[in-house]
Amino acid sequence: MEMQINRTDLHTIRCSEPVARDLEVGQARFAISTYGITANNITYAVFGDMMQYWEFFPTRIEADRGEWGVMPVWGFADVVESKNSALAVGTRVFGYFPFGSELIVEPGRFDDSGFNDMAPHRQKLPTVYNRYAYTSTDKQYSVENEPYILLLRPLFTTSFVMNDFLVDHDFFGATTIIVSSASAKTSLGSVVGLRQTHGSDLRIVGLTSPGNLEFCQSLACYDEVLTYDQVGELPLTPSVYVDVAGRRDVTFTLHAHFGNNLKYSMIVGDTHWDNHDEISGDLAGPKPEFLFAPVQIAKRRTDWGRDGFEDKISVAWDYFVEWVKNWLVILPVTDDEASMAAYRAVLEGSIDPATGYVVTQL
Repeated sequence: MEMQINRTDLHTIRCSEPVARDLEVGQARFAISTYGITANNITYAVFGDMMQYWEFFPTRIEADRGEWGVMPVWGFADVVESKNSALAVGTRVFGYFPFGSELIVEPGRFDDSGFNDMAPHRQKLPTVYNRYAYTSTDKQYSVENEPYILLLRPLFTTSFVMNDFLVDHDFFGATTIIVSSASAKTSLGSVVGLRQTHGSDLRIVGLTSPGNLEFCQSLACYDEVLTYDQVGELPLTPSVYVDVAGRRDVTFTLHAHFGNNLKYSMIVGDTHWDNHDEISGDLAGPKPEFLFAPVQIAKRRTDWGRDGFEDKISVAWDYFVEWVKNWLVILPVTDDEASMAAYRAVLEGSIDPATGYVVTQL
């Protein structure tokens, strides 16, 4: 099974039967057992062309590739067939998979933590997405935390990198951090991480829609939560804007309000991908810069070493996941129709922010 999304109309999705493929020498076949569907996946689809996300898992029928794409998801999978002596049947991994039921990989660059997929078409793409981690040696893995790993770990890596990038630049001299899409799990991972490391040194403000205002306030991790139409009420202190929502109207208003008091403007996501109002006029303040997490990850792996990076993110992860367990409700999904319905719900923003979809393929 392969879930295919129309690349020009993200609401159109179909389930395609797999094209049978025999393994070649050196390859292995994974059965994808479980994965999460989050706003992170919608970002992959929205930026599919610009950031080459559609290129990771091209549709199995080549003629479909111009119109249809397979959205990446993060999941767990097991080796069910192998013609690679270094990868045994039964090996379980966490990593980047297609929105579907299986993946054939060409494993290489093995070490104690996992391996890379060396398929030729993936070598031009960011290495961080080609890495598969053995659950048996993964510092962040536990069986009981699998649902939280699926829903939060890829997002949390972005959250960790968001924070680290700002720390690496001394917050650009800002004392206030403003985060849009305040209910998004990426935003929450960042905010809880900043609270863990910087306590009350920073003032953190969340921006959200009226429907999510009460939820965000109930979490008590923001100093203040405002709705998007209240941006003009923010005090003009030196600030950084972390844009997870992707709403151009909010970005324009916030930049106009802060002017030179806005020290940096970071683009992280596009949870409000369908609210791209055309705005006339020049954008005040700094030019928004897209955070491409793999670049900062590569920098820190050089600075700290791979193990040093993993140790730091594991400490932050343990803190965050225990906090999340107090309020996050897991919504189980077990069939193809329900998987497509879950995707549409996340795409349309109709999911309760206190819930998360986990797909288990029986």
